Amino acid sequence: MKLSLSFLPKENRFFFLLHQSTMNIQQVARRFRDLMENFENMEAKVQEIKELEEFGDQIIHEITQSLHRTFVTPIDREDILALASRLDDVVDAIDEAAQYTLEYSIKEPSEYAIPLSDIIVKCAAKLEQAVSMLSSKSSKLNDIIPITVEINRLEHEADKIASHAMGDLFNNGFSVIDILKWRDIYNDMEEATDRAEDAANVLEGIVLKHS
Repeated sequence: MKLSLSFLPKENRFFFLLHQSTMNIQQVARRFRDLMENFENMEAKVQEIKELEEFGDQIIHEITQSLHRTFVTPIDREDILALASRLDDVVDAIDEAAQYTLEYSIKEPSEYAIPLSDIIVKCAAKLEQAVSMLSSKSSKLNDIIPITVEINRLEHEADKIASHAMGDLFNNGFSVIDILKWRDIYNDMEEATDRAEDAANVLEGIVLKHS
């Protein structure tokens, strides 16, 4: 995958790239949920996620380079960089969870893996919806706030599921090896929703500055 941005006015380039990042997160999240639901062809599925993670890195690189080349940005450059970084963190956490799933030879999902992966997909969808609205006129930016509130709610829901999942590991006769394996995976899945909430907080800050 390769980004081609020469056709875009500079002021639109950042919105395009940030939106591309959220669309990439959606692809990663959906593939990860498919991995959690069906452990067949694991190596190929994890490789797809890795390739998308690398594409996400390209987007971040292009945003950083564009910031160096652009004197005037449509929103504060520190907000662009902060949002881009948080979005990239979401993908990194999902990718790490997928890598652990393969490296640890996980054979089947746990009771909590599928609902956690579903929340990640929902967070990704909300991030895409919110970021797609960034280029709106200031009167429309306030419509982003309810979306960020929903991302915060989803993150709290993920925290509760992850807490139950960790309790289950330690209280229901799992082997030490399985505890260590799933602890790492759960932590990364929760991390993905935490970073989605961080991105939502950056978006909320942008709205407050420009509305």
